[in-house]
Amino acid sequence: MMIKKGPIISNLRREQILKSLSEGKRVDGRDLLAQRPLKIEPGIIEKAEGSASVKLGDTHVIAGVKIGIGSPFPDTPNEGILIVNAEVLPTASEFQEPGPPDEDAIELARVVDRGIRESRMIDLSKLVIEPGKHVYTVFVDISVLGMDGNLFDASSYAAVAALLTASFNVYRVDGGSLVKTEERMAMPIADVAVSLTFAKIGNSIVFDPTWEEEGVMDASLTMAFDSGGRLCAIQKGGSGGLKIDDVFRMVDLGREMYLDIKKKIEEAVGNAKPGS
Repeated sequence: MMIKKGPIISNLRREQILKSLSEGKRVDGRDLLAQRPLKIEPGIIEKAEGSASVKLGDTHVIAGVKIGIGSPFPDTPNEGILIVNAEVLPTASEFQEPGPPDEDAIELARVVDRGIRESRMIDLSKLVIEPGKHVYTVFVDISVLGMDGNLFDASSYAAVAALLTASFNVYRVDGGSLVKTEERMAMPIADVAVSLTFAKIGNSIVFDPTWEEEGVMDASLTMAFDSGGRLCAIQKGGSGGLKIDDVFRMVDLGREMYLDIKKKIEEAVGNAKPGS
């Protein structure tokens, strides 16, 4: 993801990045397909129905899940509702300015939403209280606290981990009215969405780009996979183009790597399994 206001990458630094990549390494010492240290900490927001903090290198994101009650959309009367919002806090970067979510934050929310939705991670049919009248609405709120590249993946991991740990009070219809009970219900998880982002820089493909690498990349590709390795969603970033061979290469790499990321997420939330 490209933030509109960011550091200017000098020509010298650009040449350093390209030279390092041509030698099979990156300026931070990683291999081209290595991920930065990933730390996932669930349950960080006491009053949320589910929450998680994710640190991916120096990128830091938190996600919280809240459950509301609402009316279903007319075209999906037998499904609950998922809404994802994102904001980049002014403290996330010296280049970030205060104000309402800009187009980058809106895009971030949409990409995370699409990965979760298209992987069918949540069984929305189980979030119905009374068909056509009352359903649970799942709000996933993402806040970026530290920004050093690859917000898509970090935000997705935080949202997924928060959903895997979420539970909420059950509502029932009694005499035509909704009544909140003391019974708790786990989020109806049917799968686990896994996001992976690759960038093309010169002749090299790298995984989990930093902010500097995003500043010199030609283009990026963010993909979401489900537990069966099905490519569910894809988003191109950057102003440059990608050859079809580059796209196929990134998809193949993603399919090879997604299980490792999925394992890290599940281990972080206590070996959570789909549907548990």
